[in-house]
Amino acid sequence: MIVPIKTFLLVLICCVCSCKGSDGPSPGPQGPPGPGPSDVALWLTKGDKSALFAKQNVTLNFGTQLNAWPNITVDEGQTYQEIDGFGYTLTGGSATLINALPEARKAALLDELFRWDSTHIGVSYLRISIGASDLSATTFSYNDIPAGQTDPTLAGFSIQAEKADLIPVLKRILAINPRIKILGSPWSPPVWMKSNGSFKGGKLLPEHYAAYAQYFVKYVKAMQAEGIAIDAITPQNEPLHPGNNPSLDMQANEQADFIGNHLGPAFRDAGILTKIICYDHNADRPDYPATVLQDAKAAQFTDGSAFHLYGGPITALTEVHNAFPDKHIYFTEQWVGGPGNFPEDLKWHIANLIIGAPRNWSRNVLEWNLAATADYKPHTPGGCTTCLGAVTIGNDYTKNVAYYIIAHAAKFVRPGSVRIASNIPGTLENVAFRTPDGKKVLIVLNSGNNTQPFNIQYKGKQVTTELAAGAAGTYVW
Repeated sequence: MIVPIKTFLLVLICCVCSCKGSDGPSPGPQGPPGPGPSDVALWLTKGDKSALFAKQNVTLNFGTQLNAWPNITVDEGQTYQEIDGFGYTLTGGSATLINALPEARKAALLDELFRWDSTHIGVSYLRISIGASDLSATTFSYNDIPAGQTDPTLAGFSIQAEKADLIPVLKRILAINPRIKILGSPWSPPVWMKSNGSFKGGKLLPEHYAAYAQYFVKYVKAMQAEGIAIDAITPQNEPLHPGNNPSLDMQANEQADFIGNHLGPAFRDAGILTKIICYDHNADRPDYPATVLQDAKAAQFTDGSAFHLYGGPITALTEVHNAFPDKHIYFTEQWVGGPGNFPEDLKWHIANLIIGAPRNWSRNVLEWNLAATADYKPHTPGGCTTCLGAVTIGNDYTKNVAYYIIAHAAKFVRPGSVRIASNIPGTLENVAFRTPDGKKVLIVLNSGNNTQPFNIQYKGKQVTTELAAGAAGTYVW
């Protein structure tokens, strides 16, 4: 039989098309390249900013076909700590800048940051300063009195200074998300309680330990009266850094004494359930929280310890967890230095904070200041002059690298999520969680220098995907 030439060519083309790709799976995402039903959603940020926490229009479906790419195996049968949340420090300066935005832009920013829905990132944890931090416009406490005077009964205590900006912004945030957790940290006590009578440096005088404990009691109650619940406090921000403005030198034995003999009993006697978290400084001194937690009096009132990462390895958090497994671990501060290096900042912070801190038992991760101006203001004289905000605020706001860093976790890993097991193959640093509604969240960073295909394995099946060098991806199923 003679086959017409057009029929022959059509059969030949179909045969070629059906054979194409038969040598094995593509290193790219499994399944059809276009939109369609997908088992796994992917949110991506690239170092070159070509994707900024952007949901990818790809289909990622679990299957049984094997390949030679590295495997990240997620095992929800092995669980670790519960998660309290991800967020920022709402400094006094941040609150002032946000509050000064035009109403429409203020509402848009607060929605974008704090609303829990499919559109917004839903920050779930905030840190605020008790009195001024170094990113306040001026130094102040809630009990400032003329030099040479003391006020041991705290008759002059007032949080009035916070009613201009911080409290109104917090009330707006709580109206959007009433479940957000708030941690309070002082940079300095009132100066009349200090050995040098200055906001910068000095010691808390022992004769004022009891009064300072009541200062915290009054603070928690005053904020509660404004409808703002303080979930936890630390007795001192960076107690080993008295060179900041404001600051205080508080050694570990002094903090153990303050918590065990004064602050803890004061909270107990006042019926205050706000958690007390010790240390709040760098990972290079795990001996500091160990000293507090080894003190029998202090330990009974101390929920756990908080860390920054301006010194030491993130693995020090596991060292403290292993020594005190009944106490919690928190990660409460890390800055981005302006003007910033987006690809390097993204990679370092995702690796060490978003992935590293939870893998080392932290229940939260907080980036430093939420907002600053383009020239890194406001700040106190001697305070941080190059702290890049998660957003830069002028007449409007723009998002910076810390916004995207936190977004990769905050949007999906809601409070009550639990970290679950996952391995780290090569340069594919990662951490996995199970959310309260049963979803699995896998945050992956390709810390290598080349695009890396890999498989996500879960319950005997796998899906193949890839990340560009330096890219971060959040996978949700």
